[in-house]
Amino acid sequence: MPKRILQGVVVSDACDKTVIVRVERRVMHPLYKKFVSRSKKYAAHDEENRYRAGDAVRIEESRPISKRKRWIVLAGDSAPGRRAPAPPAPAAGEAGGAA
Repeated sequence: MPKRILQGVVVSDACDKTVIVRVERRVMHPLYKKFVSRSKKYAAHDEENRYRAGDAVRIEESRPISKRKRWIVLAGDSAPGRRAPAPPAPAAGEAGGAA
């Protein structure tokens, strides 16, 4: 039987080697026929403490690692605000223009 793979967002990285991932799914309401978002939080193993809150990650089902952890983080994308910093702009006095 293949292992399940889910996609979600890290909501907490406070524990050592563990992240809490929120996985959202959309289900249709049985009476009103409107799509409603349902979410569930999973504790996933992050061996290198690489992921931070806000990162989008994929998690895979695995053997029990602890009382609550049965998932391992496969890969993820860091949050858009946490990319490599841009090089500093030159100061107004250093610009090579009219002096």
